[in-house]
Amino acid sequence: MSESLRDAERAGSPRPRLVTRPLALVFAATVASLTGVFLLLSVVPMYAVDGGAGRAGAGLATGALMLTTVLAELALPRLLARFGYRTVLAAGTLLLALPPLALPLSSGTAMIVLASLVRGLGFGVAVVVPNALVAALAPAGRRGEALGLFGVVAGAPAVLALPLGVWLADRIGYPPVFVASAVISLATLAVLAGIPGRVAASPERRRLGIVAGLRSPALLRPAVAFAATAMAAGILITFLPEAVPAGGVAAAALFVQPAATTAARWWAGRAGDRHGAARLLMPAVAAASAGVALLVLVPHPAAVFASMVLFGAGFGVTQNASLAMMYERAPASAYGTVSALWNVGYDGGMGVGGAAFGIAATHTGYPAAFAMTAAVILLALPLARRS
Repeated sequence: MSESLRDAERAGSPRPRLVTRPLALVFAATVASLTGVFLLLSVVPMYAVDGGAGRAGAGLATGALMLTTVLAELALPRLLARFGYRTVLAAGTLLLALPPLALPLSSGTAMIVLASLVRGLGFGVAVVVPNALVAALAPAGRRGEALGLFGVVAGAPAVLALPLGVWLADRIGYPPVFVASAVISLATLAVLAGIPGRVAASPERRRLGIVAGLRSPALLRPAVAFAATAMAAGILITFLPEAVPAGGVAAAALFVQPAATTAARWWAGRAGDRHGAARLLMPAVAAASAGVALLVLVPHPAAVFASMVLFGAGFGVTQNASLAMMYERAPASAYGTVSALWNVGYDGGMGVGGAAFGIAATHTGYPAAFAMTAAVILLALPLARRS
């Protein structure tokens, strides 16, 4: 439990309000932008397969998206310092919303990859900026809980929009889903006026750049441990609809996994504030690996759903625990850098996982490829233990 929260409880004083108006507007912007993202996250790979690009093309679409997402995340600490949160978030919204409008023009690999590359820049903004704002705006002693609640808010689009996009594409076709994604993403612009352009600087003025962050074992170890689980998340989003031919089972599984992740992330925030986030990381990584290992039994529905629950829970706890640990180890002036590093692990892991798994599954089939994925996650356990 943090010192400020413990002191408040000893004195019998009320806990500080968790959700202020600026934080609520950050949550609203997050819902709009990420709904636009998750509507298409599985749909674009499906579009690539149906357009003749095959499994490799589907993996390339996800890999392209995550490549520019990571590049944007690496540049964001400097951009935020120069232009502020509001301006950067507005530019990112446009980069995220406009490319889907071009996708109905062609289902060729070139168009899909180009749109994914541009959308990735907007995606990087959509995940880094709100994350850093939540850490900066959270009340004293309740940062872990605020991050947990943010996990619920950020997870809701994955729970609802990810399977909805697959369901809608199967029933009404791809173009309406592309247009819906663009319109919903643009709704982010409606709340930007109430979001702080900048946040108050901390007494600690030391700047921590991306390079310095990458050289810090205290920040790098939890980020890499988390990236190993994120790799599997990218694989599931991209390939589960293909690995489980029954469309209803795939859509339901893509609902269960983010639902379990969201619930676990919220729980981990509350538990981490009281007992420390570090002790949660290692068992969470182990649970995520076990969940992926169950997918060697695909397409058996019971194995798929058990996998989604177990992996989802481990992934959610890993998300919150790793992020809370990183913020604890950095000054407020470095929150943009911490958010960028963590999201590089998230999106870099997803992109590498999607691209590499597509190649592996083509040669070995899905069960063996899932077994290899589980083994790779296990390699992160020493990092989680030492974090």
